[in-house]
Amino acid sequence: MAALIAALGYLIGSIPFGIILTRLAGAGDLRAIGSGNIGATNVLRTGRKGLAATTLLLDGAKGALAVWAGTQLGAEGGGPIAGVLALIGHCYPFWLGFRGGKGVATMLGVSLALSWLVGLVFALVWLVALALSRISSVGGISAALCTPVAAFALGLVGLMPAFGAMAALVLWRHRSNIARLMRGVEPRVGASPKI
Repeated sequence: MAALIAALGYLIGSIPFGIILTRLAGAGDLRAIGSGNIGATNVLRTGRKGLAATTLLLDGAKGALAVWAGTQLGAEGGGPIAGVLALIGHCYPFWLGFRGGKGVATMLGVSLALSWLVGLVFALVWLVALALSRISSVGGISAALCTPVAAFALGLVGLMPAFGAMAALVLWRHRSNIARLMRGVEPRVGASPKI
């Protein structure tokens, strides 16, 4: 059952809403735009704010859906397993050659579904860090790293491994952003990335 839950979570997470939406809207192949990532931040670089917002919502929704599906299947720990695999699916979708997004929106959806309080902390940290820095990666990294701490503070020790694993994956997916931050060349929201 755990293998079924893991596979289902991965498949749900691997749906590339950013690519689907930009193609349907005639905005071209998202992978050939900006950073080449499939998430909402890169969709925003197409100049289509509505598409970016929709991508953000759908990428979050698929994370929440995966947790719900894993929970409904009834296996112990099904929700966290499906949530972590949904994030992996988003970051490494097999039908895109395992080249996906950074995972922040999907992790938000997973977090809200596992614990709405941890998800709320995630969202608040993301928004505050983004507002202060005007750098998307700073908001996402800060939000992801706060989740294991929030889970511990709320007494949700059983969820700490899942949140820790997701935070580590988001951090890994942002390694190029971290390098640019250290060089002082990470683009602010609305600017083109300096690769």
